[in-house]
Amino acid sequence: MAGTRKGGRALVVGLGIAGIATAVRLRQVGWEPVLVERAAGRRSNGYFIMLFGTGVVSAGRLGVLDAIGNRGPADLAMYEVDRAGRRRPGMSPAALPGGPRQVLRGDVEQGLFSALPDDAEIRYSTVPTRIVQDDSGVAVTLHDTAAGTTVTERFDLVVGADGMRSTVRRLAFGPEEYLHPLDYMIGATVLDGPVEGFRQNEGLVLAEPGRSVWTFPFSDHAPGLLFSYRTGDIDAEFSRPPIESVRAAFGPEPAGPLLEDLLVRFERAPEFLFDSVHQVKMPRWHRGRVVLMGDAAWCLTLYSGMGASSGIAGGELLGSMLQRHDLPGALRAWEARMRPFIQYQQDNILSMRRLFTPDDRKEQILRTGMLRLMRAPGIGRAMGKIMAKDMQARNVDVAAA
Repeated sequence: MAGTRKGGRALVVGLGIAGIATAVRLRQVGWEPVLVERAAGRRSNGYFIMLFGTGVVSAGRLGVLDAIGNRGPADLAMYEVDRAGRRRPGMSPAALPGGPRQVLRGDVEQGLFSALPDDAEIRYSTVPTRIVQDDSGVAVTLHDTAAGTTVTERFDLVVGADGMRSTVRRLAFGPEEYLHPLDYMIGATVLDGPVEGFRQNEGLVLAEPGRSVWTFPFSDHAPGLLFSYRTGDIDAEFSRPPIESVRAAFGPEPAGPLLEDLLVRFERAPEFLFDSVHQVKMPRWHRGRVVLMGDAAWCLTLYSGMGASSGIAGGELLGSMLQRHDLPGALRAWEARMRPFIQYQQDNILSMRRLFTPDDRKEQILRTGMLRLMRAPGIGRAMGKIMAKDMQARNVDVAAA
């Protein structure tokens, strides 16, 4: 029988979307979350995010949807372009079934953070270095990197929401490598102003075999910028400055004025993301009193568009399960509900990656043909219905009561 249970003390590692969402929900159901974050303070940077129905409904129940907002232009238009600047109509994210919200990562994090009570305990510059479980709790050794001090404390639950290279995963689940590379790299930032020749509501896609550039427009903000490209050697990409790796990936052909401008602006951006693309695949996401959340557990990648939505929904669902069950039962019920949803998203990542960045000439031709068909009368409507079936899985209320 469902009911309200008196909560315990939970350590939430990671002050990103999944971590904050989990802490908000834990507090709502009577738990005492303690958040620790490796960085010295909250990070304000972030790139373009689409918040699908799964995240929207969970954010609504958490009471943060209005605070997150929606920056999507009502008249958003996307264009496919080439290096010479020629353009033709492209596929708009606003046209996707379900009408996903278009926001910045910082919007989501700030909206969630605003729902944390003022007395919520947050420790920055802090990382776990040891996790030991017994029948009654979890002893976690925490290191304050700023003060150089170490303390061991006990918790009833530990939530690892510390990203795809999770420290909690390594400490609690062992050294086995759960990261599965897709052999792609991404570079993302928010531009300092509009793209020359494009209006506020207009974005662009320059897609070539093995590489692409996207800009994502907002109604009231400079656009987001994304470089995506295939690589045969991930380590080599990190062995030089990011801009050199990005330029090499888009060479040796002349960039042309449009691409060159975007490369320069990425190089000059005060904050950016440059990383390899991986999925996290694990046979289980909880062990004893330790549970992984968001990218630490499943990492759906930027290509899926579901990272933020799944992180919010996963955090909300965990709190609801803890309301209804004892701790072991709650973790089992949470994973049983989340896993089919996540498995579907992971299984379909290839189709989304093809949309973002065609792997080779064959995929480039298929992608171009698909976009042309979508603009054709009648055929476009039929293809829209096919896409709607996939979008249904992105709008599932996985945390519904």
